[in-house]
Amino acid sequence: MRQRLQLIMRRDQHADERGKYQIRSIYFDSPDDKALREKIDGADRREKFRIRYYNDDFSYISLEKKVKTGRRSMKLSAQLTEDECRKLLSGESEWMLNHPAELIQEFYVKMRYQLLRPCVLVSYLREAYVFAAGNVRICFDSNISSTLFHREFLEKTPVDICVQDDHGQMIFEVKYDDYLPEFIASTIQTGAIRQQAFSKYAASRLFA
Repeated sequence: MRQRLQLIMRRDQHADERGKYQIRSIYFDSPDDKALREKIDGADRREKFRIRYYNDDFSYISLEKKVKTGRRSMKLSAQLTEDECRKLLSGESEWMLNHPAELIQEFYVKMRYQLLRPCVLVSYLREAYVFAAGNVRICFDSNISSTLFHREFLEKTPVDICVQDDHGQMIFEVKYDDYLPEFIASTIQTGAIRQQAFSKYAASRLFA
């Protein structure tokens, strides 16, 4: 499948010489695990917040809100500086109230009344292919890991453990906006893949 995709799509611009890049996401949840329970219960509409950065580079950090309604999902994001991120993780939040980004203001409110706090760091390697029409992204995610013991979440060398039953497995995701071009849909058809739900966040919470 990789060989076929390379003929019709381009690699993600953030990939290294191996064609991969590392993603780390710090997920937030309430004391009663609202986001986790909604995922496990299959709530029709649910949302969760996370902080994301790439290749252990703190020069670009984003706050993201992922909303899922039925089978459709949407992601909103706002950029954070490293200083803002460290303040947020340490519990300093007043600066968020008048921030120019509406998502950061919304997160401030929900941190206050839902008592959201950082609860787990999820890490994995991603190999991604993109196609402009339809904003198509095809991703192979591997080495999915969850943080174990830590005092801070924004670390260069976090200690983690693999959360997959089979370390050789990959998560294959197909993402697009309004439509998936037919020639891409036919390219990714194979009897070796079975479709199922998999939440990196929920799997990682088994260990943290």
